[in-house]
Order: sequence, then C-alpha cells, then structure tokens
Amino acid sequence: MWMKQQTPAQPQPESQPKSTLPTPFQRSPEPASDPNAFSGRPGTPGARSLACIGASLEIKGRINADEDLQIDGKVEGPVSVRGHRLTVGRSGQLNSEVSSRELVVFGKVTGNINATDRVEIKKDGAVIGDIQTTRISIEDGAIFKGRIEIDRPGSKPMSVPALKPEPASALVGAD
Repeated sequence: MWMKQQTPAQPQPESQPKSTLPTPFQRSPEPASDPNAFSGRPGTPGARSLACIGASLEIKGRINADEDLQIDGKVEGPVSVRGHRLTVGRSGQLNSEVSSRELVVFGKVTGNINATDRVEIKKDGAVIGDIQTTRISIEDGAIFKGRIEIDRPGSKPMSVPALKPEPASALVGAD
C-alpha cells in the first residue's frame, strides 16, 4: 500500500513581535484610491513616486512638482507637474492653469490646460477652459466647455502668425 513520506520538520524560528511600522523590506499599506489613478506599485521596477493632496486640504498658491501628483482637495493657483502625471480625484477642485505630461480628471478643473502627452476626462469629470495636448479622451457623461488644440507628437506647438492686411496692389485682380 502507498504511504505518504514524511518530510522532516524544519525548525521554526522563534516568533518575534510584529511591528506595525514598515521595515525597508515590507510594503506599506496603499491608500484607498482609484485603481486607474496610479499605474505603478511601490517596490516594483519602474514604479513612480506619487504625492497626494488630501480631500480636506485647501491650497491657495503655486504648486510645482517633480513627481506624479493626485489632488483630492481644493487648489487655487497654477499647478505645474512637468514630465509627470496629474490626477484630479473625484473630490478634487482646481481653479488653476495646469501644466503636466498627463492629466486625468475625475473631479473639476476650471482653467487652461497644457499637457504634453494626453488629457483624460472621466465620466464624472468636468473641465472648463482651453486644452492644448497631443492626445485627448473624453468619456460619455464628462463635462467640457472650451477649446481643444491638438499638437502633433514630437513637434513644437505651432503659433499662428497674426494676419497683416495686404496692400491693395498685392491683391489679385486689383489694378
């Protein structure tokens, strides 16, 4: 008859009290937020750092960041997240000029937007202002009021030269 072979038991290390503080090798608990708002996970290759402005915060002034930023509070003043992603959470309200690589709007943005890569306005999001970007996505149910200028990827933004009136002699058919 077949019998399962027993493997010798490995000695168990003495149990140590568990600390609630993360060690350098433990992953800290992640905040409860929208899973689409951040593509990386801490500790994984290529993960990006993410700064958050909480829902109870109100900021009046300029914000400059060199990392991904999620805003769930109220901000009045220019926001610049050059080369990174700015996410406006569901409770986020910006009355700002915005500059970023990517902008994802779940909340409300009032002001002009310049995104070098893309802008996404989610179904409950609202943008009131002009947008300049290379790619844009506006979901059904989103609110947008303004102008959109699409730039070609990798090209410098075009400026439209002011039209100067031509002298009458330069017009075709003028004698």
